[in-house]
Amino acid sequence: MMTGEEELRELVSGSDWLTRALTVVRDSGLPDAWIGAGALRDLVWGERYGDGFDPARVRDVDVVFFDPARLTRADDDRATARLAGMWPQPPWQARNQAAVHTWYAAKFGGDPIEPYRSVAEAVATWPEYATAVAVRLDPTGRLKVCAPYGLTDLLAGVWRHNPARVDVARSRQRLARHRPAQRWPGVTVIEPG
Repeated sequence: MMTGEEELRELVSGSDWLTRALTVVRDSGLPDAWIGAGALRDLVWGERYGDGFDPARVRDVDVVFFDPARLTRADDDRATARLAGMWPQPPWQARNQAAVHTWYAAKFGGDPIEPYRSVAEAVATWPEYATAVAVRLDPTGRLKVCAPYGLTDLLAGVWRHNPARVDVARSRQRLARHRPAQRWPGVTVIEPG
């Protein structure tokens, strides 16, 4: 029986598109760079619970990296442009997780947050447990997985609110916007609250 990481590796390696995106991210030179959240969820849930994975339906490719020396939004824009220069097709969105504390409260409201100390610490705050997962290729081409809460919700098709950073009201807004049960009929939605 395969482990969750083996299952995820098999799904990722079966997607030429995501493998190419991971290769671009690895070769971009961005420090500690990973792809996570929606693009990964779309692949797994499209293949397992929907009508297949269609890269054209990916809203953005969330690339997270960690660089304490470059904390401006302009640095994020340059990182996104670097990825687009290497492969223009995906809707790249690069965000330095070392800088999130500089803009989070202004964008989402609430109290200022403490600086993250690593990509893994940032991933642990993402809105749903199924999307609190990131992957990257190491220099030898092996897929590395960052899943602070494990892979159960992602692989089992469970949409569940992660209360680490996102409140119930915003979780409900995300649920209404993403409509997971309609997009992926086999997915189980656990209502926030």
